[in-house]
Amino acid sequence: MTAAELERVYRTEAVRIRAALAARVGDVGLAEDCVQDAFAEALEHWPGNGVPPNPGGWLATTARRKAIDRLRRQRVGDAKLRLLAAEDRHPRSDADDELLSLVFACCHPSLPRESQVALTLRTVCGLTTAEIAAAYLTTESTMAQRLSRARKALKTGKVVVSVPDPDELEGRLDEVLRVVYLVFNEGFLASAARTPQRRDLAAQAVTLGRTLHRLMPTEPEVLGLLALLLFHESRAATRFDGWGRLVRIAEQDRYKWDRALIDEATALIGQALVMRRPGRYQIQAAIAALHAEAPDHAGTDWPQIRVLYSRLDELAPSPVVRLNLAVATRYSISPQAALAEVDQLADALAGYRLFHAVRGELLEALGRTDEARQAIERALALATNPAERELLARRLDS
Repeated sequence: MTAAELERVYRTEAVRIRAALAARVGDVGLAEDCVQDAFAEALEHWPGNGVPPNPGGWLATTARRKAIDRLRRQRVGDAKLRLLAAEDRHPRSDADDELLSLVFACCHPSLPRESQVALTLRTVCGLTTAEIAAAYLTTESTMAQRLSRARKALKTGKVVVSVPDPDELEGRLDEVLRVVYLVFNEGFLASAARTPQRRDLAAQAVTLGRTLHRLMPTEPEVLGLLALLLFHESRAATRFDGWGRLVRIAEQDRYKWDRALIDEATALIGQALVMRRPGRYQIQAAIAALHAEAPDHAGTDWPQIRVLYSRLDELAPSPVVRLNLAVATRYSISPQAALAEVDQLADALAGYRLFHAVRGELLEALGRTDEARQAIERALALATNPAERELLARRLDS
């Protein structure tokens, strides 16, 4: 087995094994280390001895054995040792619940927000420290220190790896929803330069959304987030062309959008909206629904999208929301009005690639081609995703 083949096994099995082990030992850092050790042992033995019939089972057993060895060496954790030793005598808990337990642990309120996301991307999603550092525009050593501090904080705080009790769930939910959405975004358009998208991360985020929905079927923001993810997923097959180039929504073949996912998402957002407890994910899902319903880009209900972005800015104000509001202004009012709105965001979004990309489009629409080129060049300089960079380069060439 080659290193590349083992990496594919890692992508498939590591998260499940890590979640199950963390749920048993109650230590996210220990679980992560033992799973890494198990894969290192596989890389050492499988090329010569052959791949076992059940690679996932072999890796899970090896990781559990390494956890037992570590706990014995530390001479602590008698209760954890008994849990691990008794594992084979008790039925395993649901794998999705174990995965969600790990997410709640990584999103513990004792951790800073950036550490929550970084730890989830590393422990739950399996991104390398280098990939996460690229997403955060920081160095690998800085990110490694941040992750190490987060693991130590969870261990020192004796954070339990489990889904919180119902009376605690609502207070912890906002952070989990936010992290699941960020994980999906990383899969939808990867920030690291190695690959334009990570379909495994997007699928994992959808699985987490479905698990949350199963646990909290009447929580409107859970419904809204799952609907939003499914609306985006419905377009996945049309986002890249046969050459791997990014295709903007205006040029996508809408006949190839997944209508089953759109119908499911539409039903979910309908259930959420009748509860009359609006939230950011419900509003974003409603915007995505308008795109899904439109016969083409020109036929999109841009005035209604502008109203929804205005409402979103009231609930969760941010410069990025106002940038999207300006895009809706372009199509519902005029490019000139939109440019005025965008220029007000210059200080807040000076380092944001999409600010310059949107501004370049508006300047081009107004015939200010030299300024448009400068804006797109700035967007290209800030972009890290290879497909996004190719799209911006094409725009410059044209």
